[in-house]
Amino acid sequence: MDLYGLIGYPLTHSFSKRYFTDKFVREKIKESSYELFEMKSLEDLPKLLAKKTDLRGLNVTIPHKRDVIAYLDDLDDASAERIGAVNTIKIYADGSTKGFNTDYYGFRQSLVEWVDKRGESCSNLKALVLGNGGAAKAVVVALRDLHVEFQLVSRQKSSESLLYEELTEEIVSQHLLIINTTPLGTFPNTEECPDLNYQWVTRRHFMYDLVYNPAETLFLKNSAERGAAVQNGLKMLQLQAEKAWEIWTNEENLWSV
Repeated sequence: MDLYGLIGYPLTHSFSKRYFTDKFVREKIKESSYELFEMKSLEDLPKLLAKKTDLRGLNVTIPHKRDVIAYLDDLDDASAERIGAVNTIKIYADGSTKGFNTDYYGFRQSLVEWVDKRGESCSNLKALVLGNGGAAKAVVVALRDLHVEFQLVSRQKSSESLLYEELTEEIVSQHLLIINTTPLGTFPNTEECPDLNYQWVTRRHFMYDLVYNPAETLFLKNSAERGAAVQNGLKMLQLQAEKAWEIWTNEENLWSV
């Protein structure tokens, strides 16, 4: 039996378990299963790997995407090393581990498809990236590769980011792509959203929320009411999950987009 799974904390209403369990049934993939391994501390990761010798791959979610790097034997230089965060781990037959970042692929591909369908080019847009966690790092690298000028926005001031209260109507009007990389609005805390003045959002804006549960977050609802184009994180999740499966079963030609 080949075992795959997800580590993080907390693990509630996991997309990954449902997705891969359905995939195994739909594609008649036998002798494979997917489990959740709720893990407050990464100190438990070596114990998990030693105990579950049939593990072939892991997905990684909040809050471990950055800190897990210290526990791995190798990093993929095309994704995880550039981004500084890991969301997919391949476990080899000898027990060694290698970290990848498929959030990059999932976000980049889903963004390009969405914007193209609406008759726009990503390179013509400027972006605001809300948040500075592991997901934001993948988004930032993808935007750079797509030649999209961007500005980070965070609750903590830094040399690289603006505070939410520093945003002005002019700044928002100049950045027509706004991406929420924070967990704000995720079920069950559906009444939360980034502290943005949504009165400044227009029909010209593209509002992308990496959150997928609920399908319409308050961030997206507020934006849609202003006439903006909106997209949640479901397509990104599906794309990154398929890329993770490709990594676990075949590492060749991983990053063709």
